[in-house]
Parts: sequence; structure tokens; C-alpha cells
Amino acid sequence: MADLPFLQARKGSWTGAYVPLGIVDQRPWQTAATLAALAQSAEEKKLARDAERLADHEVDQAFSQSLRQASLAEPKLTDKALASQKRANELQETVRNDEARIAALSAAAGAKSAGTISNGSDLEIAKAQLGLDQAELADSIEDLARESGDQRLKLQQELAARQAAMKQYKDRASEDDGQTAVISAEQYRTLAQQLSTWRSLRNRKQLIAQAEQLAKDDVAALTADREKLRAEAASLAAKPVRESDSERIERLQRISTQQNILSILNDRLGAQQQLVGLYGRWGQQVELQQKIVIHLILQSLAFIAAICIMVILAGWGLQLALEKIVHDSRQKQTLKTVLNLGTQLVGLFLILLIIFGVPRQMPTILGLVTAGLTVVFQDFILAFCGWFVLMGPNGVRVRDWVEIDGVGGEVVQLGLFRTWLLETGNWTAHGHPTGRRVSFLNGYAIRGKYFNFSTVGQWMWDEIKVSVPPGTSIHLLLKSIYEATVKITEADAKRAEAEWKRVTHEEGSPQFSAMPSVNLRPAGAGVDIVIRYITRAGVRVETRNRLFAVIVELMQGESKEDRSLAPLTPQGPPDRAFMR
Repeated sequence: MADLPFLQARKGSWTGAYVPLGIVDQRPWQTAATLAALAQSAEEKKLARDAERLADHEVDQAFSQSLRQASLAEPKLTDKALASQKRANELQETVRNDEARIAALSAAAGAKSAGTISNGSDLEIAKAQLGLDQAELADSIEDLARESGDQRLKLQQELAARQAAMKQYKDRASEDDGQTAVISAEQYRTLAQQLSTWRSLRNRKQLIAQAEQLAKDDVAALTADREKLRAEAASLAAKPVRESDSERIERLQRISTQQNILSILNDRLGAQQQLVGLYGRWGQQVELQQKIVIHLILQSLAFIAAICIMVILAGWGLQLALEKIVHDSRQKQTLKTVLNLGTQLVGLFLILLIIFGVPRQMPTILGLVTAGLTVVFQDFILAFCGWFVLMGPNGVRVRDWVEIDGVGGEVVQLGLFRTWLLETGNWTAHGHPTGRRVSFLNGYAIRGKYFNFSTVGQWMWDEIKVSVPPGTSIHLLLKSIYEATVKITEADAKRAEAEWKRVTHEEGSPQFSAMPSVNLRPAGAGVDIVIRYITRAGVRVETRNRLFAVIVELMQGESKEDRSLAPLTPQGPPDRAFMR
């Protein structure tokens, strides 16, 4: 259980015994002031002010009682005390003489003109001497009180210090009454605040119970003191035999003082009894506030339970709807996972709002979260933006032949974030897929590169190498091969030049030529004829086979002038613009 901070007046572990810092026990006021600082509601603050008022009155009465008891105590006149008393009497006489001399000098100075009095006049010297004598007298009185055991001087000092502290405390005290318990409970909107308030109320209730127990102990102690004082007063009231007049006067004075002390003691006892009842009511008020907070905690827990149930029901309902809408098992499983995760995240977010509430720096938090999500999901953001690029006039369509990051194939699906290809081995083996389904994020349309071979830019330079044995008429064969190649690729060459011209926006003759070329290269056993020509990617194999057949016939010397050398009809998908 938490302890009131002033109970441990010395360093080290607290043993349970109160060690006062002065002569008068000021615990009632310290207790009330400590608890008043913890009061929250208007009801608590009203009780705290009443407790401070009663405790302040009780401590004032304790000082009055201590001063009267100190006046009844007989001083212990030891040798040192007698010497101090003699010295104090002498100094008192000296101070009276100084005061009389100052009065005489002041009267004489008033009769004379002001101009005849110098700065070092006897009056100024007398005043300085009076100050020195008064300081020495105060030291002597302190020495006498210390040697004789007189506590009145220390009590006066403690009382002066308490009055100064009380003045400062009242100047700093707030006049705000606060809100009632029901209204103040409305500000605890989050579960974390409610739990913190419940712990604070529990600790405060323990402190109030401890203060109530201290007040009860003080009531018991004051009751014992009162009985003891009544017994002493009864013994003094009995008239002794052969009492002198001076002894009787002294006895009657002591009886009168003890009656005053008994009256003060009764007043203190009544104040402590009122404090016991007040702390009891204060504890009941805190217990009531604790019940209100517990009700709010249960309400928050009910909201959390309702959110959990709603998340479960929402996930179950979405899965039933998914079963009816989606029939693909793989897609259905993926969507189930996404929906379950989404509903759980929403539920977790709502639960966190109930526990911690809306953050105070919400714009800053949203900015940081947005920046973090942008970094984490930058690939998906680029893929989403790339989808719009691919949907443009020069984009990609399903069944197009494309090459993305070195992987070629036919587009089988174009989604919002991904492009799926049916991979083919290479462009020389068109129409022979590997059977693998390759997926790419659509971000390649923005920060990568891709080739679409289903557009007009599907032209490619192909090359054929033929070895010619020694003894063959090279020049005649070379001319025949060139003429045959020109005839076979003439149509493709003209279309390629026209498309290049259109793409590059050139006027007149294009800088690029699509005419074939036939070159000779030396080889180990003769020479090699290298034939380079333009063709379409889709008909590359057919063109190569046609040229090989013609070249073989020319090399065998077979004259087939009626052979159809008409150009091949282009096959494949319709032309579209080449793009990157």
C-alpha cells in the first residue's frame, strides 16, 4: 500500500514510528495537504478543503497547547543556565540604558538646529550600540533556553515558520472547484485512460484509508492525554495542608493554565474526530468514482467484444459471398486470405482506437504512415500506374507477342497490377511455348523496357551462311543468289522502309535501307557466302527455308526459270506500332 510521503522523516527504511521534524506534531495538516493535491472531482475538492480547514485548526491548537505546557514547565537552572540567566539580565539592563540614552539624545537633537549635528553624532553611535546589545541579548536568551530546557523559543520559531508556509500555500491554492464525478468521468474515453484512472483511484483510496487510521490513532492518543491531564488537574485541585499564600497563588495559576490546556485538548480531539468522519466520507466518494470508472471499463470491453464478433461475422459473410461469386479455387483461396486479413486489420484498428483513442498528432501520423506505405508499396503503385500506360494506344493487349526483361511469350492475361505471359523458347521457334506461365508487375511499362512483336516493328535482320567448295564459279553464283534474295524479300523490304520512314517522320529517301546484302568471307576449305536480309519475325523460318531451297538449286546448276519466286505473304497478327 502506498504511504504518505511525510511519514518517513529520516533517511533509511521506515519502521512505522513517526519522527517529527519539530516539537509540534504537524501530521494532520501534512496529511490533509497531501490528499488535497490528489483530489479530482468537485466532491473530492470540497472534502479536501474541509479537511485542510480542520487540520489547520488542529495544528494551531497544538501550538497553543505546547506553548502553555512549556510555560508550566519548571526550568532546570544548572550552573551554565544560571550564568546565562545572569548574563541575560545584565544585557537587558544594558539595552534599557541604551534606549534611555537614545531618547535623551533625540530630545536634545530636536531642540538644536539640524545643521549643528554631524554625521558621527552621539545619537547615531547610540543607535548602533543598541543594535549590538539587542543581538547579544537574543543570543543570551537562546543560550538560557537551551541550557534550562525551555521550549517556548523553539515553539515560537516553529510557529512563525508555519505561518509563513501557510501564507505561501494559500497564495498558491487554486479556487477551481472542478467538475462533478459524473461529468469528469466523461473525459475518460479510452480504455487506457480508464485503467489509469482506476489505478489512481485505488491508490488514493488506500491513502485516504491510511489517513483515516492516522486520525483514529490521534484520537486515541489525545483521549489518553485528556484523561492524564484531568487526573493532574484533580490532584492540583486538592488543597494541601499549611499552604502559603504564594504557593496558593502559584497553584491556582497552574490550575487555570491546565484548564486552558484541557479546553484546547478537547477542541483538538473534536477536530480529529471530525477528520475521521470526513476521511470516511472521502473514501466513500472515491469508491463511488471507482465504480463509475469500472462501469466505463466494462463498457469499453463490451465494445471490444462486439468488434471481435462483428469481425468474425463479417469474415464469414464475405466468404459465403465469395463462394457464390468466384469459382476458381486458386483465386478463391487468395481472395479469402485477403478478405480475412483485411477484416482483421480493420477490427484491430478499431480496437486500438478504443484502447488508445485518436492520436493528438493525427496529421503528422497520417503523413508518416503514408510515406512509409509509399516506400513499402512503391512497386504496386508503379504497377498500377503502368497499367494505364499498357492500356494506351501503344500498349499491350492479350495474345500479343512480347518480350519483358529478356523473357518472351504470348500475353494471356493483363491485370491491374500484373501481366502474365505464356513463355516461348525464342523468337526463332515461334508458336512453341515452354509451358511456363510467367508473371511481371506492370511497373516495367514505366521504369523498364519491353518489346511488342505483334506491332509493325516486328522486323528482324536474318543471316544465312553457305559454304562454297573450290572450283565453283563464285561470281555467277553470287549474282544469282543476290537476285533471288531480292525477289523473295522485296515486298518485306519495301514495307519495312515505309514503316521506318513513318516512325522516324523522314521526308524523301529514308536513311535506313532494307535491301539484302550478299558477301564473301574466306573459309578453311573455300569461301563462305553470307546472305543478310530483312524479314518478319513471324515468317522467319519459312523465309529461311525458301532461300535455302533456291540456293541449293542454284548451286546444283539446275535451271528452273519458271519457279515461282513470288514473295511470301506475311502471316501473323495485324500490324501495330512498335513501342518500348
